[in-house]
Amino acid sequence: MYMKEYVYHDVNYRGKIERVEYATKDYSDRPITKYANVYLPYGYNAEDKETKYNILYVMHGGGGNPDAWLDCCKIKNMLDWAILSKEIEPLIVVFPTFYKEIFERDGNRTPVNANFENEKINGFMPELSGDVMPAVESVYNVYAKSGADEDLKAAREHRAFTGFSMGGGTTWLTFLHKMDYFANFIPLSGDCWIIEPRGGATYPVETAEAMVKHVMDKGFTKADFKVYAATGTEDIAFAALDPMVAELKKHTELFDYSDDYSVGNLHYFAEPGQVHAYEAVCNYLYTFLPYLFR
Repeated sequence: MYMKEYVYHDVNYRGKIERVEYATKDYSDRPITKYANVYLPYGYNAEDKETKYNILYVMHGGGGNPDAWLDCCKIKNMLDWAILSKEIEPLIVVFPTFYKEIFERDGNRTPVNANFENEKINGFMPELSGDVMPAVESVYNVYAKSGADEDLKAAREHRAFTGFSMGGGTTWLTFLHKMDYFANFIPLSGDCWIIEPRGGATYPVETAEAMVKHVMDKGFTKADFKVYAATGTEDIAFAALDPMVAELKKHTELFDYSDDYSVGNLHYFAEPGQVHAYEAVCNYLYTFLPYLFR
């Protein structure tokens, strides 16, 4: 139960960021074009079809966009260094958004409202598997043979989802609704809103029970996934995520909790003094990355 802090390194072998545009629909069901940022590790060769890469989807927090993680923390430098130092295998990282458009009021983004945000992350679920993943994974050398639904599902062991704050909530939703596409989940500073917004704080017992029932009713078992969750003790998300995870630990029919990140399927730490910030969750992601896809 620990956080490994990342310190900036001057890396000479850097990956690159590309933008993938894809077709989806707006809130009125009209066709629109969106984009996701895609990190490609140093040495990625589109012509080398024999080399396959695991893929990680990374979601921003409330009010963010596909650029948020890249703008607000050292994630690209961290990925470059972790790969160069062989802490992790080279992988592809995708930064999408759960918003279908930018909401502005008086020149500023609309303030975060829990019900508004909950609606948006739920609305992203069909877009994730129906639009984003096919667009990205039909282009790059990943384990999915194509962007077809059956090929995406067949490669679930090589795919992970993470996110910060509302992105953490999106990660829990992906755990509930898209486990047939994903096997690895890293919810950071965000709880599951299956009962209600911030239900990890208001209804931790009921939230955990509903999550377990939802997953097991779909036929999944403890052998089908791994969850790596984290927050800070001074984070606004602590009051919701901490009691919720405590309840999940009790459900041994689905979860095997361990402080050893290399065994079990549920892991969690609350880092003393850390607050609700991208720099903090970047460290949490750095801590967990070496244990993915093993």
